Amino acid sequence: MSERNKRIDRRFYEEAWNEGDYDLVDEITASDYVGYELPDEVIVGREGLKQNIATVRVAFPNLHFTIEDQIAEGDRVVTRWTARGTQEGPFEGIPPTGKQTVVTGVTISRIADGKFVEGWTSLDRLGLLQQLDAVPTLESARTSAGK
Repeated sequence: MSERNKRIDRRFYEEAWNEGDYDLVDEITASDYVGYELPDEVIVGREGLKQNIATVRVAFPNLHFTIEDQIAEGDRVVTRWTARGTQEGPFEGIPPTGKQTVVTGVTISRIADGKFVEGWTSLDRLGLLQQLDAVPTLESARTSAGK
């Protein structure tokens, strides 16, 4: 079961995120899916998941996830990933910057009967916002403070 779940998880990144195949979400996600993007975002159901993917892909149309590591045991798959993309659309209130970004994260997915039922994602959101110049880096804050 663990290897099967890893294949399902890999398809999700390759087809839904990288290619924008939203029909795959219907195929491999339970209707009562709940995802948590830590610390405070909750994604509910297939439509919520599709909307989340679409929102990010509008902001970063060339978005590409690379799976760095995958570990599976029982009904859980842990995936360490790197996402790369260029911000060409609005993202979380930030107008398009044209900046290329690299973000790392880890997602734990629970899969039952071949479908995602729960997920927990932790990503370097601060690093992403710094790459988009929405939040100063420590170095730039020190420079502007004259230190």
